[in-house]
Amino acid sequence: MKATQKSGIVIAAHGRHYLADVEGSHVQCVTRGKKTNVAVGDIVDVTATSPDQAVIDKIQERRTLLYRSDQYKSKLLAANVTQLFIVVATEPSFSDDLVSRATVAAEAAGITVRLILNKVDVQDGLEAARTRLKVYEAMDYPVHEVSAAAAPEHAIATLAPLLQGQSTILIGQSGMGKSTLINLLVPDADIATREISAKLDTGKHTTTFTRLYHLDGGASVIDSPGFQEFGLYHLSEGMLERAFRDFQPYLGGCKYYNCRHLVEPQCAILDALAAGKIAPLRHELYGQLLHESAQTLY
Repeated sequence: MKATQKSGIVIAAHGRHYLADVEGSHVQCVTRGKKTNVAVGDIVDVTATSPDQAVIDKIQERRTLLYRSDQYKSKLLAANVTQLFIVVATEPSFSDDLVSRATVAAEAAGITVRLILNKVDVQDGLEAARTRLKVYEAMDYPVHEVSAAAAPEHAIATLAPLLQGQSTILIGQSGMGKSTLINLLVPDADIATREISAKLDTGKHTTTFTRLYHLDGGASVIDSPGFQEFGLYHLSEGMLERAFRDFQPYLGGCKYYNCRHLVEPQCAILDALAAGKIAPLRHELYGQLLHESAQTLY
């Protein structure tokens, strides 16, 4: 009897363990050989090996792919997402470096970015956080203020409409309240997570993994583990300058066609920096990313 091939969406990933939603059933999946290039959100063709297990035969063409990378390898975050929520908070302090890197990654992947400022009920850090986020607002990245714990109804009313018709991934450092937001936006998220964890069958050491939740109307939300670094070693020089939204109005305006926007004379980017139209922290990050892209080994 010939095995039947079906299509499904990958809803969880931990190491080489995957869980796919195949026609409404959760199926444990493995890849052929040692390939680990599957991401949550991927649409995959699978062949069943038992009622609740399958082999991934093919990843269907992706509309988008969001990932981060260090000098040696890349880490897939999610496929086919349409928007990224970067969750920051008034406390603990968030990393401008991580936020900026995430915006660059999303721009390079063609993914819409929204910043979510959580814990706005904490007055002590509120104005400082707002001031730091003005850099991104000046680039037309929307900032949405919520307090998931203190004002859950307002948080839902603010964010739920933004999820409609979208596939959204939430990222953020640990402590920003991302899990609290997920539990507000996804009914029974805790129950679903426990079920997914059990079916991933990775043992008690599995505390965090990327997972996708279906919402009404065909939308989805992807929760990712908190992380402190966002490497972008995979972006080339040309990709980098285009992925800085604040650079885009000035690209093509430099005297030299191969300008790197670091020390060259008559550079439109450096002129904009000097005029206060580009924030120093953004240009410093650009220089750092150029350096990183030259170190890539994989």
